[in-house]
Amino acid sequence: MGTRAVLSGTTRHAVVVVVVAVVCGATASVGQTPLTLADAMRRARDATPAARAVAAASEAAGARVGQARAGYFPRIDLTESVQRGNQPVFVFGSLLSQQRFTAANFAIDALNRPAAVTSVRTAVSVEQPLFDAGATRLAVENAELGRDLVAASGAGTRQDLALAAADAFLRVLQLESAARAHQAAVEAAESDLARARARHGVGLITDADVLDMEVHLADMRERQLAAAADLAVARFQLNDAIGAPLDDLQALVAPDVSSVTSPPAEPLIREALASRSDRHEADLHVALAANARRSAQAAFLPRVSVQGGWEFNGRGFTDQRSSWVVGAEMQVNLIRGFGDVARLAETRHAEAGAQAERDRVERAIEVAVRGARARLDAARGRERVGREALAQARESQRIIRDRYEGGLATIADVLRAAGAVVDAESRAIAAGVDVIRQTVALDRAVGRL
Repeated sequence: MGTRAVLSGTTRHAVVVVVVAVVCGATASVGQTPLTLADAMRRARDATPAARAVAAASEAAGARVGQARAGYFPRIDLTESVQRGNQPVFVFGSLLSQQRFTAANFAIDALNRPAAVTSVRTAVSVEQPLFDAGATRLAVENAELGRDLVAASGAGTRQDLALAAADAFLRVLQLESAARAHQAAVEAAESDLARARARHGVGLITDADVLDMEVHLADMRERQLAAAADLAVARFQLNDAIGAPLDDLQALVAPDVSSVTSPPAEPLIREALASRSDRHEADLHVALAANARRSAQAAFLPRVSVQGGWEFNGRGFTDQRSSWVVGAEMQVNLIRGFGDVARLAETRHAEAGAQAERDRVERAIEVAVRGARARLDAARGRERVGREALAQARESQRIIRDRYEGGLATIADVLRAAGAVVDAESRAIAAGVDVIRQTVALDRAVGRL
């Protein structure tokens, strides 16, 4: 009995600490801005490091469109060089470029063993494609499709972030309810133990009955401690999911479960096919594959461009002579080992594969919507049954307590009824939260988050 008393005192002290922490936390939350489920999801989409990374990726993809459009504009290069040497070809060309070549430079000895010269060259070159078989246009379209693909992928990522925040929010909400239920269970167990000790004092029950009640109270306190620890961890996870400081205490606003309904499946499927980011991604992959096929076909077309250049050559920067050259160029693909033919065949197969993947995504979306709707219906049913079961368990506990007071029930009946209430309340809380969770999951399946 001495050992049991020591353990009981230690447990009681721990429970007091937990209760004080919960009460202080509740007091600290007063005056704070309440956090709704919609607020939590919005903050996860916009205010977290992951959301900022998504935004940066979207900006980078937009910049790649500007890179592709550069192919429409002329390319202008400025070259400045200084060279010195007596390599015969270099000397011969430098003298011509500097317009200093004379008849004496034709001497055999001067050609074979010329004196070293310095060449200072300034050149400006311009190249403008006139017809590139649509390569630039296709590159721009490719970049725009890539930008849209990153945006669609980012939208899906933000929805996943919102869903994760909703899960964290609902877990905190569920654990807060569980903490209150465990506190009520501890208080009920303490009341039952007080009555049991009173009955033991007048000789109506045995020591074993009192010990059973004390074990039950210790079990309820242990559950309370575990629930408090789980709640603390869940709060950290929620703050991480919404981008808040980890030690912030959020005052959660519970959604209204009673207003949840299950819309018909067919309108939801049509909405999902129109708004889901993965369906949009699949469409973009088909467009990219078609663009790749057109690029492969363009390899068989000629390409035409014009060039121009201006040069200034001399022995120094102050005595340069100018010259220029202009021209046009056309390239025609006659044969390249049939690699272009194989590439065209590859892109056609890839396009067919992208179309098949889009069909698969559409089927997966329909399955996801129907499955989410079915899970929501089941959650609503469990919530209704859970409420009824909890009411029945509480009524049964009340009756058994009355019978116990009248000597018509045993301590085992009281403990069984108390355990039934705890279990029924846990299931009812979980079922109520699951209704909201499945509502959010259905919104994610439809593409509304």
